[in-house]
Parts: sequence; C-alpha cells; structure tokens
Amino acid sequence: MLKKHSTIYYLPEKQRIYDRELILEEPLTINIQGKNHAVIMRTPGYEKAHAAGFCLAEGIIDTCADIADIALCDGDSSNIASVILTRERADKITHILNKSMYISQTGCGLCGREIIDDLKDNLNFIHQGFTISFNGAMNIVNQMKGIQKLRKRCFSSHAAALFTHDSKKLSQAEDVGRHNALDKAIGILLLKERLAMAAIALLSSRASYEMVQKCARAKIELIISMARPTALAVELAENIGITLASVRDNGLYVFTGRSRIANPDTLENTLQ
Repeated sequence: MLKKHSTIYYLPEKQRIYDRELILEEPLTINIQGKNHAVIMRTPGYEKAHAAGFCLAEGIIDTCADIADIALCDGDSSNIASVILTRERADKITHILNKSMYISQTGCGLCGREIIDDLKDNLNFIHQGFTISFNGAMNIVNQMKGIQKLRKRCFSSHAAALFTHDSKKLSQAEDVGRHNALDKAIGILLLKERLAMAAIALLSSRASYEMVQKCARAKIELIISMARPTALAVELAENIGITLASVRDNGLYVFTGRSRIANPDTLENTLQ
C-alpha cells in the first residue's frame, strides 16, 4: 500500500535528500454480472470488502445474502473485483445495472435540492436506538490516531472506523479516498454478516452528502467527522434521522440528531 520515493527536502539554508513513503493509488474495476460497472481510484487492499461496501452504498445489494460470489480476477493483487448477484436480486435492480459505467465519485450535474429529494426516496429513516454521553463520543474520537497507521507513514490517507452503540470498535480501514475507506470499513462487516452491530461511524475526513448516504445504507445512527460537514450533508442527515457531528479542538459540533448526544449540564446560547 506504500512505495518509497526519493525527494529533496528544502530548508532555508540547505537541502536534504530523503526516501519518503507515498501511498499507492490504483484503479479498481468493479464488475457486476459480467459487466464493468465502476472504476474507482483507491489504495490496494480489502478488494472484496471494498466491492461489497460499494454495492451496498449504491443500492446494488441490501444484504450480504444478495451476493452469490465476489471473485478477484487476478488473485489477491487484482485490480478487478467481479460481483455475482443472486438471480432474484439481479432481476430486481435491472434499472441500476443498465446504467452507464462511471469513474469514481464525480459530480452528477444535479442541484442540491434534487439530490436530497432523490436520496430521501431511496433511503429509510434511521430511528434512534441509543444515546451516548459527550465523554463517550470523545473517547471514540480519541481512537482516530491509533486507526490512522498508514497516515503516520505517508501523511496522505483517509480512515474510517465503525463502532457498536456502546463504543466497541468493529472495523477500520484506510485508503487514499475517503469514500473508499468508508466502503471498506462497511464491507468488512457486511461480508462477516455483522453490519447490524454498527451504530457509529468515525471519519477522518469531512462528511459530504455521499458519506451520509453510505452510512444511511448501513443503518449507522451517528457520524462523527474530523472536519466540518457540508451544508448538503447536514440537510440529508436531518431529513433521514442521522446524528451528524464534527470535531473541533476538545469539543463537538452537533448539527443534527442532538437527542443521541446526552445533554451537558449547562448550555450557553452564543453566536460567534
């Protein structure tokens, strides 16, 4: 997942030559029912989990039982993951399978309102199943450094981790792409049929609407991101019942679903 590269480090009065580790970025072709469906730029690793998580996020599958098989065409180092669906599932989603192949996560040309309206029609509302204290949420946040092992070496990877409602870590993944890291973390649990245990997602990146969409498909109730979310992500999270929070210094901004975070003793009503 990493490759050494020689570089010159410039300082005010001197230069130094170093070997530095860079994160790999390679295409993964996801083949559905014998047809190339998507090409995603990602960091090699967890290809089957990545394909499974992607399929869940895109509505290609609803559960692991919808997958008949996932094969790597050239062994473990393959850049092609071939997903075979059950006949029943394939017949149910012909409208998705007939879409043109696309490359990575790119803009679709729709306005924000159209995106929200479309996603609301295809995502189930996430009802509240637990609450967590502020300290409990911050204890999860504090695990991010231990999760970002690749970043310590290359300073250019994203991470995602999933936890139970009582803060037990279930899965983690790193990738050059933030969408890919989340797909992998979800896919790891999906293939083990343990995704129903996941309630909290911790993201090293900002939470865009696509990240909220992926978590909604996995029935995640609480998303904590290390950077402030987009306005569209907040609107989507609010519409489908997800708690969306971001880290700032030693605190949390909670944008939606505040009832899942136990109230502090005092609340100061300030604008700044």
